[in-house]
Amino acid sequence: MKRICVVVASRANYGRVKSVMKAIKKHPNLDLILIVGASALLDRFGNITKIIEDDGFKIHRSIHYVIEGENLTTQAKSTGLGIIELATAFQDLKPDAVITVADRFETMATAIAATYLNIPLIHLQGGEISGNIDDRVRHSITKLADVHFVATELSAKRVIKMGENPKYVFNFGCPSIDVLIGQNLEINSAIMKNQLGAGIPLNWKRPYILMLQHPVTTSFGEGFEQVTETLNALKAIPNFQKLVMWPNIDAGSDDVSKGIRHFREYNMSEPIYYYKNFTPENFARVLKNATCCVGNSSSFIREGSFLGVPAVLVGDRQKDREHGENIVFSEYNTKEIVKKIKSIIKVGYFKQDKLFGDGSAGEKIADKIYQLNFSEIK
Repeated sequence: MKRICVVVASRANYGRVKSVMKAIKKHPNLDLILIVGASALLDRFGNITKIIEDDGFKIHRSIHYVIEGENLTTQAKSTGLGIIELATAFQDLKPDAVITVADRFETMATAIAATYLNIPLIHLQGGEISGNIDDRVRHSITKLADVHFVATELSAKRVIKMGENPKYVFNFGCPSIDVLIGQNLEINSAIMKNQLGAGIPLNWKRPYILMLQHPVTTSFGEGFEQVTETLNALKAIPNFQKLVMWPNIDAGSDDVSKGIRHFREYNMSEPIYYYKNFTPENFARVLKNATCCVGNSSSFIREGSFLGVPAVLVGDRQKDREHGENIVFSEYNTKEIVKKIKSIIKVGYFKQDKLFGDGSAGEKIADKIYQLNFSEIK
């Protein structure tokens, strides 16, 4: 029985790794050890512990390691605190391997703590390029990791070119796509009745635009102005409801949140509803049924391409990522964003693109983890 530890440190982390957790949990020769920490525990970022437990998972350790401030200094300090706290948890829980996801500062903390404890590190979503500081973090974690489950063929080639052993590089697609398979993605008021937010509630039978815009670490201090351009663009699109989600905890989050709150206070009559968080399944419904998506979330690229949902990517947070035909890019400029939204809405939905997988990643990853000889890896 192999003890596999998964660290969930944000709402996005959970959506990316949930199908892998399910597959590990049901595997007869794997034992799931779950650590939940960082922004995943904080209410203002949509505390997801209840969601995780309602999904049938046992949380073995909850760890607070986010330092208040959401700026560059606190982001660096939170990474350091995460290393300290996670090292202790790994020492106590004694996993045979640790799984970490993508490219966030919490991911870096997980990677460093596991590596210095000589615990085999499994990395999901390595080898990608987005065009900002996330690339440095992601590639650093790739060099720390022992096993790589990438999401695209190009990502696999990049990881191997970085010097990683092809024997331990596997392209099974992105586990986030798994959430979309076999699910009823219909959306209505009955399904969404427990999803609380603020503003003017949506009529799910009518068209709506989904906005999700995160801070960009490399342009720290500009988040207020950046998100205001996007929000003003939404206001300039008539005849559509708007659904705005709160940003993640990256440095600059406070600026983006202030921008949203400021806009909300001066535009109370606008048909906009503001949400902190959704379950992975309900987020899939919200994404699938949106007329258009606006912002800079990678979910518009991953799940959005599979679902064929039109999306306008604002700014440079995702400028270099692989993407499907459903994506167009815009600068932080209200007039340009409005033009791009109107243009892509006219095009309508795009055909399904399996660039990031076919929805079978979770079970394939769990099976491969079982087959691996960790003593050989280390």
